[in-house]
Parts: sequence; C-alpha cells; structure tokens
Amino acid sequence: MQTENVSEIKPAPADQEQLKLAFAAFNAASEQLSGVYQDLQHQVAQLTRELALANGELHKQLIAKENLSQQLSLLLNALPGGVIALDAQERIEQVNPAAIAILGESLVGGDWRQVTQERLSPTAIVNEWLVKLQQTEQPRRIRIESSATDAAGRRILLVNDITEAYAIQEQIRRNQRLTSMGEMAANLAHQLRTPLSTALLYANHLGSDALTPVERRKFATKTIERLHHLEHLTKDMLRFVKGEARRRERVVISDLLAELHQVIEPQITQQDLQFIVQDQSMAQALITDRQALCGAMINLLENAMQASATGGKIILASRLEGKNIILSVHDNGSGIEAALQERLFEPFFTTRAEGTGLGLAIVRGVIESMGGNVTIHSAPGEGTEFMIRLPRNRGDKS
Repeated sequence: MQTENVSEIKPAPADQEQLKLAFAAFNAASEQLSGVYQDLQHQVAQLTRELALANGELHKQLIAKENLSQQLSLLLNALPGGVIALDAQERIEQVNPAAIAILGESLVGGDWRQVTQERLSPTAIVNEWLVKLQQTEQPRRIRIESSATDAAGRRILLVNDITEAYAIQEQIRRNQRLTSMGEMAANLAHQLRTPLSTALLYANHLGSDALTPVERRKFATKTIERLHHLEHLTKDMLRFVKGEARRRERVVISDLLAELHQVIEPQITQQDLQFIVQDQSMAQALITDRQALCGAMINLLENAMQASATGGKIILASRLEGKNIILSVHDNGSGIEAALQERLFEPFFTTRAEGTGLGLAIVRGVIESMGGNVTIHSAPGEGTEFMIRLPRNRGDKS
C-alpha cells in the first residue's frame, strides 16, 4: 500500500505581511503605553513631591498662625487698656483682663448697652464715663473709643482708665487759673496805683488850713473823680474774673490824653518834672477798651517819671501815621542800653530794685490784644521813647 506525502501548509505571503504589521502595531502600542506609563509615574512622583511641599507649607502656616494667635493673646492680656469685641447685635464676644478689671466680671455674652446702663455714668465730655462700681470719693473715669464696624457688623471697643490723667489735667487747669489770677492781681495793682496815689495827693491837700472853700471843693471833686476811676477799674476787673466780655467803647484820643494829663499831672508836679502834651490826633477815635488802654499809658508814664531826674521833661504825644494812630511817651532820662531794651518786656524782668517787672509786660499784652504793637527807642544819655501803634479802624482783635 502506497502512502501519500502530505506537504506542510504554509501561510500565504499576504497573510504573513498582515501578521508582521499586526506585530509591529502591537509593539508600537506597547512602547507608547510604556512611555505613557513612565510619564504617569513621573507625574505621580512630581505630584507627590508637590503635595508633600504643600503639606509642609500648610503645616508651617498653621504653626505660624498658632504662634501669632498666642502672641496676640499675650499682647491682648498684657495691654493696660481694656479691649471689648462686640458682634453685630452689640453682644460682648471677647474681653481682655484689663476690661474685666475696669468694668467687672460677667461681661462675655452680655449686651453692651445693658452693661453701659448698669455700670457706667455719662459725663459732660463725649466718650468719657464714670464707673459706678467703685464706691470711692473719686470714681474711676474712663474713655471709650470704638473702631469702625466691619462687613459683618462687628466692632472693637478700647477702654482706657484716665482717672489719673484727668486729675493731672484738673490740677493744670487750677494752676492756670491761679496764674491768671496772679497776673490779674498784678495788672490790677498797676492799674490802681497811680489813681490811688493821685487821690491821696488830693486828699492831703484837703487837710490844709490855707485852702479857700473854692479850692477845697476843687480838690474834693478831683479826689472823688479819682475814687470813681478806681471803682470803674475794680468793676472791670470783676467782669474779667466772671468771664464777661471787655467793655469796648468809642475812645476819642484827645479825651484820652486829657484824662491821662489829669491823672498823672499831680505826681509829675510833685517830682518837679515838666509835663508836655502834644496832641496831633485830629479828633480821631478808636473802638476799644478804654480802661485797658488808659492803664497801659499810665504804666508808660510812670516808667518815664521813674527814669527822669529832677527838672526833667516828659512828653505825651499822639499823631496819625497812615492807617495807624501813634501814642508815645518820651523822657529825657539816662536812656537804656540796647542789650536790655527787648528784655524790658519780659515778665518779672526789671532794672529797679523796687520794680515788679510786670508793668511793660502788661503793656505789651494789652496793646497786642488790641491789634497793635509797642516799640522802644532809646540810647544811653539820650532818653527813652515808648511808641504804641494802633490800627485806626479797629481797637481790638475780638
């Protein structure tokens, strides 16, 4: 029996080609997947590192915030002033120890308006209160400042104990009042001295047996006039003490010079001095404080008398200069050195052992309050002139 040779079945060339292409595509896809996998691994590794860094940063921020919170808490507790946090409904959310020490316990959760009514009394000054809790002669005085309201309606109150500061301010105000009273007393003494001396001179003449009835009546009238002048000065000073406005009136310069002549002439005559009045004011007048201006001029005339030797000459003059009225007092005494001239207007500076050093300081203060100024022209051996310059259209700044 014959056997047949069975030949091996081989794929056709076309099938082999397709198989190669399939393997090639498979390999390419495998390589691509492998690359994508590696990229994913790199991205996962990168994301892991970034996440670790982010976690580390968040941890640092958390620690920093905790430290900041602790610092703020320490600072809040250490503040000498009270701090109160209010919510939108004006309820107390948080307080520091200083606020508790000032306002008392049981603040947190309470209504701020109720706390204000129960524990505080308002004062005449806005934002300042008296604490009712202390039963002492001098209750604690506090000042409360509020921050602006935030978007949620919350705000912060700052509570400061100003008891000691207020007491110091009150002491300062008392000292200022005492200083003002001292200056006022000095001013009054200067204002009263010359009219009083004149009145005493007239009164001394009244005791002379050689006087005729007419002369006696004349001296009595002048004495009464000077006493009335003293009374007016006292009333003006009392108005000043009470805080009343100074009396302003129309002052004719010629009349002022005549009054000054009447007041000062007896003392000048007694010291054997010449007194000359030169009035070139052309009937001009000022609206000002007559008594204050008269007192300032008397101070200058007294200085001229004290600087003059027997037989000396004192000139009281007035003139117009542009929009100003000039009043001057000139003496032919020994004069004043240049180095001392400006210091003469300093309070309590004097070149005389019996002087108070307040006269010229008062003069400058009075004249400057009237919108004017005082200058001095002097030289050793040539006498001294004090010149007052006042604006014509007004006699006072007020």
